[in-house]
Amino acid sequence: MILTVCPNPSIDCTIELDNLSVGMLNRVSNKVETYSGKALNVAIGVARLKGESFSTGFMFEDHKRIFEHVLDKEGVRYDFVSSPGATRVNYKIIDKKAMLTEINDRGGEVSREKTDALVQKIEKFSKKASVAAICGSLPKGVSPEFYARAAEAVKDGVKLIIDAEKENTLAALSTGKVYMVKPNLKELENFSGESLKDKRDMARAAKKYFEYGVKYVLVSLGSEGAVLTDGKENFFCKSANVAVNSTVGAGDSMVAAASLAIEQDKGMEELLLTSVAAGTAAVVTSGTNLFYKDKYDEVYSKIFVEKFV
Repeated sequence: MILTVCPNPSIDCTIELDNLSVGMLNRVSNKVETYSGKALNVAIGVARLKGESFSTGFMFEDHKRIFEHVLDKEGVRYDFVSSPGATRVNYKIIDKKAMLTEINDRGGEVSREKTDALVQKIEKFSKKASVAAICGSLPKGVSPEFYARAAEAVKDGVKLIIDAEKENTLAALSTGKVYMVKPNLKELENFSGESLKDKRDMARAAKKYFEYGVKYVLVSLGSEGAVLTDGKENFFCKSANVAVNSTVGAGDSMVAAASLAIEQDKGMEELLLTSVAAGTAAVVTSGTNLFYKDKYDEVYSKIFVEKFV
């Protein structure tokens, strides 16, 4: 089973415009709302790849039933810590040039008592998991220390994946329990303090993660694909040439596929191949929807992995 931990669920509202004109009236041509959050997306992605996933995290009471309905429909089991208030709304504004402008809310506040309750749930549910993924931002009232506490709560032997901003990632890394991280290029540059020009630079910069005991670093490169390194071997996989409808959820789709590959003890090449296939399949799906299995299979058959030094 793959356990996913979502500290900060979101309602993603994708608004499509002919053109975004700042300071002027803009008319919406299409609008889609999706009930998600990075780790919830991972859980749904695992389910769509026919894996078993279980999700926990904070859930705000005003929208709890809608989120549960979505997860029930996807076949994802869950057990959340309920907190008063409303779920944050993230706006994704896409114009006809496929340019994405994001406006992210912070949502309701979570108490220390609720945080303690979630750490206890992570400890409980990780006993049945082979892989755990803790992903995303934190709500108001929760400090980066949560990532360290959550990582510590994961049962020893469970392979832990972190996909989060720098401060949260560093908190998790401090425990020495992180198996894989999935930064994008900008996050890797921020973490390493370097400007990275090519995949060899990325593999070299990723070595900073290995100082914390990390096994794999999966660097997502958007439409260019991804790099996977373990500090000894480096692999690159280019995305298939597809029409991009929305990049939202592509990174989460990659984590979903990677989680399954890790659970199934696949090698590095297969881990990278499945991750890029899922991420690429996600970008052809409009709005904030994740990939579908048929598109994943189609992309998977068209891409390949190459080793580099």
